[in-house]
Amino acid sequence: MISRDIFQNISPLDHRYFLANRDLFEKLSEYLSEAAAIGYTIRVEAALLKAHIDFHLNGNGSLKAQLDSIATSVTPEEVYREEEKTQHNIRALVNVMKQHVPEEIRHFVHLGATSVDILDTANALRVKEVFLNIILPTLGDTMTHLLAIAAKEAGTPQVGRTHGQHAVPITFGFALSEYISRLGKSILQIYEKVQDVRGKCAGAVGAYNSTSMLVDDPEAFESRFLSYLGLKASEHSTQMVEPEYILRVLLEVNIAFGILANLADDLRNLQRSEIGELRESFKKGQVGSSTMPQKRNPWNSEHIKSLWKAFSPRIQSFFMDQISEHQRDLTNSASSRFITDYLAGFTAAAARTNKVLSSLYVDREGMKKNLDAAGDMVLAEAAYILLASMGESDAHEIIRTITLSCDAGKKTLVDAMKEHPEAWEKIGKRLSDLMDTDPEHFFSTPEEYRGIAREKTLALCDTWTQKMKKLKKELS
Repeated sequence: MISRDIFQNISPLDHRYFLANRDLFEKLSEYLSEAAAIGYTIRVEAALLKAHIDFHLNGNGSLKAQLDSIATSVTPEEVYREEEKTQHNIRALVNVMKQHVPEEIRHFVHLGATSVDILDTANALRVKEVFLNIILPTLGDTMTHLLAIAAKEAGTPQVGRTHGQHAVPITFGFALSEYISRLGKSILQIYEKVQDVRGKCAGAVGAYNSTSMLVDDPEAFESRFLSYLGLKASEHSTQMVEPEYILRVLLEVNIAFGILANLADDLRNLQRSEIGELRESFKKGQVGSSTMPQKRNPWNSEHIKSLWKAFSPRIQSFFMDQISEHQRDLTNSASSRFITDYLAGFTAAAARTNKVLSSLYVDREGMKKNLDAAGDMVLAEAAYILLASMGESDAHEIIRTITLSCDAGKKTLVDAMKEHPEAWEKIGKRLSDLMDTDPEHFFSTPEEYRGIAREKTLALCDTWTQKMKKLKKELS
């Protein structure tokens, strides 16, 4: 067996990201490594053997039982040594497998199948299992963290921002609930699409030529074979399974990747010195800069966005793998191998998101300070709405003109509105009727102008807590 220093590896996933996510990557390797790929192809070949036993040897239970451990008895080294001779990966696997199965069924090994029957089915199986066992639970943890923070901060006042400018007040919980809704829907879409990945045993061109010579009903044979793996058959096959089954999973993953990057970007920006509303935790001894000792950089959030930049563009090559000439060519043979890298990169980003959220410091005083610093100008919309609801058709223009005078004269919105007594009186009357309050109080407490941000947040938290509980139960 080859022993290799991980620092001799070329891909950053195999040294830097492995060391940063050791436990996670050890688990991922059970599904995404080359050893795992070989193990999955052996499982698929064993399932094919079981189908042959069912159809040709009366379902001999003893023989089928002997196949249950074959995936662990065949080593990657054996297969690779054989491939040096055959120069063909699946034929090498078949030759090795024949040495590990009972003699009476050796002639059934790979019988009726073409290489891609095995490879596409194995790929579907490991994609399904890595999502169900590792990736979706990791994303479930992300939702758990988001839900906890959003519920806790549902009423924490924060100034809203559009186009990088102060808008109207919201709450921090409401700001996070955006990502609960977006990511939650993407997780459920991934779960749905992962369960629909498909396999095949339809032969060299997908028309069941070979299995038609072995059994009366080749589609029933295919179904029996796939049933041992918990998969269904592709509705139509060439030499390959329809590529869109896997592609749809990857497309939704790319959507989720973008949502994580968007969240990370928002978290990073709220840590800017001039904003200072959040802070990533810093471990004892951690250094933020090689030259500026005071730095506490939001590097984890930046790291998530950087992973997205590195891996998200790869979706284009997955689109390109839709195209194969006639019943098959090999133009996807290299590009499709990098699906595993993509999934590992995405999972690393999700895990890093969990690291950020699990120890995120919310500076409520910083949020209040920024909202207070915005002054009553963030209530210009409210002034316009109140005035218009009193029947003033030019309300927007009146308030806009007043805000311009605020900028020019360095006045508060209240002081400027008082210079327009007719508008001020109408606003006061509407506030009295609507909220039983006076304009002096209303415009001095901008945190109260938040719509249903708190209520919407709590409702979304409740909805998605229940949905995530249901998903967790289904995954367990």
